[in-house]
Amino acid sequence: MREIFKSNPSCLAFTLFGFLFLGLITVLFSAGHSNFILSFASLPSSTASSSSNSTSSRPNPDTALYPFFTDKKKQKAVEEMIKQLEAESLLRRGKTRDEKLEKIESGLARARALIKQAAASRLNRSRSSPLKDPDYVPHGDIYKNAYLFHRSYLLMEKRFKIYVYEEGEPPLFHYGPCKNIYAMEGLFLNFMEVDTRFRTYDPDQAHVFFLPFSVVMILEHLFHPVIRDKAVLGRVIGDYVRMISSKYPYWNRSLGADHFMLSCHDWGPRSTWYVHQLYFTSIRVLCNANTSEFFNPRKDASIPEINIRSDDISTLTGGYPPSNRTVLAFFAGHSHGRLRPILFQHWKGKDEDILVYEEVPQDISYQEMMKKSKYCLCPSGYEVASPRIVEAIYAECVPVLISQSYIPPFSDVLNWDAFSIKVSVSDIPNLKKILMNISEEEYIEKYKRVKQVQQHFLVNDPPKRYDVFNMIIHSVWLRRLNLQILY
Repeated sequence: MREIFKSNPSCLAFTLFGFLFLGLITVLFSAGHSNFILSFASLPSSTASSSSNSTSSRPNPDTALYPFFTDKKKQKAVEEMIKQLEAESLLRRGKTRDEKLEKIESGLARARALIKQAAASRLNRSRSSPLKDPDYVPHGDIYKNAYLFHRSYLLMEKRFKIYVYEEGEPPLFHYGPCKNIYAMEGLFLNFMEVDTRFRTYDPDQAHVFFLPFSVVMILEHLFHPVIRDKAVLGRVIGDYVRMISSKYPYWNRSLGADHFMLSCHDWGPRSTWYVHQLYFTSIRVLCNANTSEFFNPRKDASIPEINIRSDDISTLTGGYPPSNRTVLAFFAGHSHGRLRPILFQHWKGKDEDILVYEEVPQDISYQEMMKKSKYCLCPSGYEVASPRIVEAIYAECVPVLISQSYIPPFSDVLNWDAFSIKVSVSDIPNLKKILMNISEEEYIEKYKRVKQVQQHFLVNDPPKRYDVFNMIIHSVWLRRLNLQILY
């Protein structure tokens, strides 16, 4: 892959538990094919009294933007953030309208209206998008709603603009690894550096602002393996946010709500904790999408972990037809984390149909095994994300997700139940029974859908429409649509 080097806050109105959300992500792609209704009725009002909620009461974890921590230090940070949001709301009163922001928000409002219009249309009753597209027309069960996804995607291509802060020098900024399991972090940084479709050099035209730091590179260059001072992340990222927030008005006017970062490192979520606005308010685009560590699908986006080993990714894709897939299920990997030891306990070397190895025997090819297996086991390791999910999709092998608290990539759009199997930790002993109970007809359908969904996980250089880079951009676009900054 190409490797490229390269204060006074205006205010916005916030409710007690966050900025005004419009429900587009949580409703738009979760209501099936034909019965979508974009509802504002149950969402917080920008004029709601803060007295209706109490920082001392425990919020509903399924609806609140901010969690309740039993850890006193973390909970104090939440309460301080809530006070800061309320203070910003008060400061907003009587201020001069921000005409530039008003123009941005008006454009987003029109986009929301067009998506609502598509949702109400009779054309939304089909499993395929009725819109014309020279490259690809979304269709079938791999999507929660093919038409709404297509309408949103085309609007994104036409309207969405991203400002990349130019401050910061490689290798900590504007650059990242393009190979290994953290490759998606470096590839996205590098692709954004040369992007011409979405990137704007005029921040007043931007819908979102990208913080171009690399967690991987910060740790590689500044983290001491003996001292193991993780706070180095806080010093670098905190200094960067302070710099851009003092130099530009954009972070302060939204408290970072229209800013995003991206990381595929296991410590990606941890890196944002040191700047509480980044942690609680900004869009975090993460491979490690763990809801038990407060990954918040309403504002954060899950992206795939892709292990790039070669410049030619075409060698990783493709597999045998179903008739030549002679292995029921396959996994090879180290026994680390909480889930894998359970998998090894029940299946390592104990069944001829479910082949589980810590290390692949010398006479067996890892890639070959994936290409001739019907199902590829994808258990979480130290963290919830696993590169095996994408490896399985590349090999046209139905992925079996074994994880806890994990939000799969692009779940706003993709119907993972259509092309994967989800197995709970408690069902690991029943793994063979679960897979054997899937009929051949159902397996064939999932196999076909894996082949179809593959294009959304492909890495192309330069990027191509609907590939993984553009799907990541679309995830950010959805979250910006889900946010209204009051001017």
